[in-house]
Amino acid sequence: MLAGLAAALCACQEAAQTTPEPRIYARIVTLAPNLTELVFAVGAGDQLVGVSAWSDFPPQALELPLVGDAFTVDQEKLALLDPDLLLVWESGTPPHTVDELRNAGYTVEAIRTRSLGDVGDALMRIGELTGRAAEAESVAAEFEAGLRALRAAQEGRPPISVFYQASARPLYTVNREHYVSELIEICGGTNIFHDLDELAPAISVEAVVERNPEVMIASTDAGDEAFAEWRRWPAMSANRYGNLFLLPADEIGRATPRLVIAGGAMCVAMQKARSNREAVSRR
Repeated sequence: MLAGLAAALCACQEAAQTTPEPRIYARIVTLAPNLTELVFAVGAGDQLVGVSAWSDFPPQALELPLVGDAFTVDQEKLALLDPDLLLVWESGTPPHTVDELRNAGYTVEAIRTRSLGDVGDALMRIGELTGRAAEAESVAAEFEAGLRALRAAQEGRPPISVFYQASARPLYTVNREHYVSELIEICGGTNIFHDLDELAPAISVEAVVERNPEVMIASTDAGDEAFAEWRRWPAMSANRYGNLFLLPADEIGRATPRLVIAGGAMCVAMQKARSNREAVSRR
């Protein structure tokens, strides 16, 4: 028996000694702007050889070759760049595109960034893949600390109902699982469509009017006419209070550490919204 245990122990030690080190990828292409930003965030920007359209932060990303966008990839340019790893956005890169890339022989890693918690996980995973684990851990910890500080600063604020307009035509919003909804909650608000099943569901104008939000939020890329549709309902609470706010598009639209900035802007807007509601109620 002792001889058997010794042999098993020896085999385990030998297996441990032969376990290969995790591979570090040196030539990376990202197929979504938020993934580009995450790679730079962990200090691995010098390992990027190509990016997708709209990869404009940090400014160094603008100097990198473009390989396509969320839906199409320039296969010839990709082959010339000869990447050893492709990072794709789990919720945004079409499955058929991912399949085509894998069938072409590329190593593909899908990164999930639906929730705030996913951002920290994505940083850590990219840190592992790029050999920047320590840097990734530091950035993830700073991100999480920023969110905690936001939540603490908003503790005890009166609740207020919020509609987030992801796009106007067609009309889309987000449910409780989306990071924007989590930011609304951190700022003391309630997403009026938190109960829907889809992450980014299409909705009707009538559904918004029926749920009567006290605040309406969109991103700055929607432009000055972002809320033009809603002027037809002056009795809707958000219109009565004047609570129509635009948040910085890149910060709110990309799941990266800059969501702390977006959250800060959202909390400021929602506190203004509470003041507006109170002022109208006193009339």
